Amino acid sequence: MTITQLQYVLAVAEYKNFTLAAEKCFVTQPTLSMQIQKVEEELGVQIFDRTKKPIQLTEIGQKIVNQAKNIVNEADRIQDIVDQQKGFIGGEFRLGIIPTVMPTLLPMFLKNFIKKYPKVNLIIEELNTKEIISKLNNGHLDAAIAATPLEEEKIKEIVLYYEPFVAYIPENHNTSNKKEISISDLDINEILLLQDGHCFRDGILNLCKHKDLNTKNNFQLESGSFETLIKLSDEGLGVTLLPYLHTLELNEKDKAKLKHFEEPRPAREVSLIFPKNELKIHIIDALRNSISGIIKGAIAFHNVQIISPLQKK
Repeated sequence: MTITQLQYVLAVAEYKNFTLAAEKCFVTQPTLSMQIQKVEEELGVQIFDRTKKPIQLTEIGQKIVNQAKNIVNEADRIQDIVDQQKGFIGGEFRLGIIPTVMPTLLPMFLKNFIKKYPKVNLIIEELNTKEIISKLNNGHLDAAIAATPLEEEKIKEIVLYYEPFVAYIPENHNTSNKKEISISDLDINEILLLQDGHCFRDGILNLCKHKDLNTKNNFQLESGSFETLIKLSDEGLGVTLLPYLHTLELNEKDKAKLKHFEEPRPAREVSLIFPKNELKIHIIDALRNSISGIIKGAIAFHNVQIISPLQKK
């Protein structure tokens, strides 16, 4: 059997459909089916139960797929070894970034990275954490930038920075005259939140140890945009929390409404994550070094320490 045949097997195992798997592998459905049948005949077992809809792996098929993943990964590693030996940093690299990090971090490092490593074809997707984990495990992403810890068995995490939460407090709010605020000053029922599925939202809820969400308001809103939350806050409809880097581009009028937390400041941990098989580790290291350098520059320029003792492992 060949590596290509094993890739076809993995595609059908993932998509549970021969036609869709063939499309993803850029071959015709008869070609893919014939190659998988050859593998089954060679092994003398059925990998897939074709009587079920969607197609399911047989018991032995599941074991074969697990081993096929290892074989395909190790085959890919051969090219990695050659590239590292030659000092070559290039090729396709698929990177996922969560929505609350992409708008602020990506513009900070992307231009410098592609200028320094012009041979890397960087393909970037904005994905939520659940989608990132799935794509990393299925081999559809090489790495991602997400809030951690995730504690996923097959995923390695390298912390890039700790980003403080900053409160956006409208005028005439009962905490607007305070120089700094504490977690106890927050009322979860008046905090405007990102929509469900955002890890930043989950971090705020955990921070506030919420019980009854939005029971005091006569409306309930969850937005996917920090800009929307800021505008609603300005209308006196509540307060919101922002990740620190997002506050750097606010105008001076809006910056005057920001309140930092008392020490120790609550923060989120942002990490570069990737499969533990460490494929394309030379590009991962280059990406990590680029981002770390940019973050250090931002910290020095804005005279803010982007780190929280609460989030240290």
